[in-house]
Amino acid sequence: MDSSPSGEKPVVYIFHGDDSLAIRRHLDEMVGKMDVDASIADLNLTRLDGRQAVDDDLHAAANSMPFLASRRMVILSYPFSRLTTDAARKRFLAVLDGLPPTTALVLEVPDVVEKKDWKSFPAGNKANWMRKWLQAAGDRAVYRLCALPSTREMPEWIRKEARSQGGQFTPDAAVALASHIGSDTQTAVLEIDKLLTYVDKKRPVDANDVEELTAQGGQADVFEMVDAMANGSARQALHILHRLLETQDPLSLFGMITRQFRLLIQVRELIDEGKGGQAVSELRLHPYVAEKLSGQARRFHLTQLEDIYHQLLLIDEASKTGQMPADLALDTFIAGLAR
Repeated sequence: MDSSPSGEKPVVYIFHGDDSLAIRRHLDEMVGKMDVDASIADLNLTRLDGRQAVDDDLHAAANSMPFLASRRMVILSYPFSRLTTDAARKRFLAVLDGLPPTTALVLEVPDVVEKKDWKSFPAGNKANWMRKWLQAAGDRAVYRLCALPSTREMPEWIRKEARSQGGQFTPDAAVALASHIGSDTQTAVLEIDKLLTYVDKKRPVDANDVEELTAQGGQADVFEMVDAMANGSARQALHILHRLLETQDPLSLFGMITRQFRLLIQVRELIDEGKGGQAVSELRLHPYVAEKLSGQARRFHLTQLEDIYHQLLLIDEASKTGQMPADLALDTFIAGLAR
């Protein structure tokens, strides 16, 4: 765990953003660095969900003494969900201010960009109550922004991830894969592993490998599926979904759908600001993709798109925690959206 210049370790760690893979990796790294025998690690680790946990749960976990270790860790996901009043926020900040040096409280803050800033934890609002606390906390807190790579950054991200998995991608291969999956890092990890296995890590993955193994037309079919959803044609949307599921992993497909609606939100915001024609330059999109997204975005109100994206985040969590199979979750999602 990080230490301040004074040698004291922070007591609050904030992992924030829309890159859930990066957030999970930061958490795994912290858990792996706990100075405790693996056999009793769970005794010094508490996980809480801020959408359900009450004040007493957090206070008890944060102030418990570690067992045969110098520190214990408390991971609180969605920490701001129930903090909707000044009184609730005041109690929460009191817990943060009173944390003992034997506790590391990790705040896991999944977020989405809304009106060009983060929705739950805006960076541009210096008066935001949590931003003000973070600035005043100094060395007691560590903040890590976990934002998805931009379209321009994604090819280099892919090459770096391939090296971390013990293989290599040519520059053209990285560009080709990025063109298929966008900036969905979770899908990218799966595709990179598949492609490196295909070449047995004996040579760099090239663009031909990507075209051969990564489903062609997948994004185009996702465009078609969203068109059907916008038109209220549940039967057509589900037909396209089932066709896609024949050749693609449900989690990979889910990532493509999530990316589609994230882009639709960004394009819809530009349209509402009178900048609909600037999607190519503002979002660094291919002109064809920008045109398709603009047409789709005009079929939705911004609030509708935000509600849909929130549903996708909930489905993502349900599928990853085993509450619902990913293919069934997608079926339910599309059937529920058809108007």
